[in-house]
Amino acid sequence: MRSRLTQAIHTRLESRFSEKRLFIRSDAETRFIRLRPSHQLVGWTVATALVGWTIISTAILLMDSIGSDNFRAQAQRDQMIYEARLNALSTERDARAAEAIAAQERFSAALAQISTMQSDLLSTEDQRRELETGLEVVQATLRNTMQQRKAATTELAALNADGEAAATPAAQTAVQEGTVDLLATALAETAAERDQIATDAQFALDHAAETENELRLLHERNDDIFRQLEEAMTVSVEPLEKMFRAAGMNPDNMLAQVRRGYTGNGGPLTPLSFSTMGGGPDPDTARANGILNRLDEINLYRIAAEKAPFDVPVKAAYRFTSGFGSRWGRMHEGTDFAAPIGTPVYATADGVVVHAGWSSGYGRLIKVQHEFGIETRYAHLNAMKVNVGQRVSRGERIGDMGNSGRSTGPHLHYEVRVGGSAVNPMNYIRAGQDVF
Repeated sequence: MRSRLTQAIHTRLESRFSEKRLFIRSDAETRFIRLRPSHQLVGWTVATALVGWTIISTAILLMDSIGSDNFRAQAQRDQMIYEARLNALSTERDARAAEAIAAQERFSAALAQISTMQSDLLSTEDQRRELETGLEVVQATLRNTMQQRKAATTELAALNADGEAAATPAAQTAVQEGTVDLLATALAETAAERDQIATDAQFALDHAAETENELRLLHERNDDIFRQLEEAMTVSVEPLEKMFRAAGMNPDNMLAQVRRGYTGNGGPLTPLSFSTMGGGPDPDTARANGILNRLDEINLYRIAAEKAPFDVPVKAAYRFTSGFGSRWGRMHEGTDFAAPIGTPVYATADGVVVHAGWSSGYGRLIKVQHEFGIETRYAHLNAMKVNVGQRVSRGERIGDMGNSGRSTGPHLHYEVRVGGSAVNPMNYIRAGQDVF
């Protein structure tokens, strides 16, 4: 039974792969190699498998390269869009801050004008009261004079009977009439002055009402400006705070550390202070100072972002070949970026070079010490363009990609260490791509 099955299989193979002989001839003899159908089948199977494997591997590598390039291009487009948005928000923020300061100055000038008008009004009111008091005194004096005149007239009528005394009372009457005329003139002038003071006081009251209306409109405009500024500050600060938290950093501790390094006073972010004439704190001043504090916080975030490794060390086209984590039973403490030899390598944050030389396994290695206890490492380099002790800035070229040390091909081994312990560099890179 088995021989029949074997014979049937052999017959089918011979119909497709007939037996062939390969002759090898030399000067002395001729030899041949018999290629049986089974041998031809094995060879055909192996060749087909090799061709299929080559096609599939080439397709996978091509798709990986295209996907990596698309990811890089999309990340760059997103970064450009967000930078443009951040610049627009910064410009609008500066314009709104200038408007708020100008409006606050106008508000302070209006307050000073109202204070002056109130002082003038109080002075006018005091003068009016003094004139009313003087007028009452004049009226009392006039009443006394009229009574004296009446008494003098009665006395004159009584003395008319005596001819010898007629001249003296006439002279007295003339003097009294002159005094009455003088008092009447003074009374008229006092009444006119009183009317003028009343008119001036009414004008001041009407003008104060108009000024109060303008002040109310100005306050409403200030409130609208403050609200827009506060919204802009919230939109600007929240992504930055989220970026640091996504990288595993505490924003409060980080800002406190940056603030200790930048303790100068003065300049455009100095807290505002406006006189309130002995009153309580001005709400608008408090809001303006709150916005200035948020602006200061954004500046601190900007400084911190330059000192933390949120950037990508390779700007040219590359592909990820190995990530952070366990690999082949060992811990891979960084991320690998593959690209041709000589591809520029850039510092991912401001810092100081603490090592630039050969290191076992790493090959040519550069270590950069940053703020917040962070260190970045750039290994397997072909060339190093910095020296120990040199300060570097974010985006500054520090070396070229290579294949030195224990490496299977041209690539950059990039590490981020916090307090001496390795962390996933992609946490920082992804957090930075969400903002920058």
